[in-house]
Amino acid sequence: MPAPLPRSPELMNVDDTALLVIDVQERLAPAVGESARITWNCGRLLRGAAATGVAAAATEQYPEKLGPTVPELAGHLAAACGDQQTSPKRMFSCRECGDVLDAWQASGRHRVLLAGFETHVCVQQTALDLLAAGFRVYLAVDAVGSRSPVDHQTALQRMTAAGVTPTTTEAALFEWCVDSSAAAFKTISGLAKEPPPS
Repeated sequence: MPAPLPRSPELMNVDDTALLVIDVQERLAPAVGESARITWNCGRLLRGAAATGVAAAATEQYPEKLGPTVPELAGHLAAACGDQQTSPKRMFSCRECGDVLDAWQASGRHRVLLAGFETHVCVQQTALDLLAAGFRVYLAVDAVGSRSPVDHQTALQRMTAAGVTPTTTEAALFEWCVDSSAAAFKTISGLAKEPPPS
């Protein structure tokens, strides 16, 4: 049997990619359109990261005011992120979380997949700052949201025009898994079959 073709440099790999879940917090969630679906997809990404070994981190914007990360993600954060489950910040961009980003760069993780709230504020500013810092940035478009549809859609267009690569939760999960013989395939397949929240 001939050897397979080389893997595309456009694809994410478990050893060069990190997941960043941005500000999915208790006082933001009720105002964001389709927040239940977005939170569910963030949870699937966290579980997929834990299963495949993709590095993961989460942030909280001004948690004293906006509250902690929603409880639906708490257990998934522990499994995917380890001891430092969330990084508090006051800047809208996650560039404030330099310890996390520096550690990823030092370990050879030059790709970051973004998810969370809000698309046009913290997610967009983070994406543009990560691009400027030399990261390759991916965006799970079904795992981000804003209060206003026009803000959400405009931010998606702006980020894509700037060089952010759009993807979806399920596409990212299978991209991390690579092969149906991988140890994580059963978990990833199960995540893909989960019904969305009603």
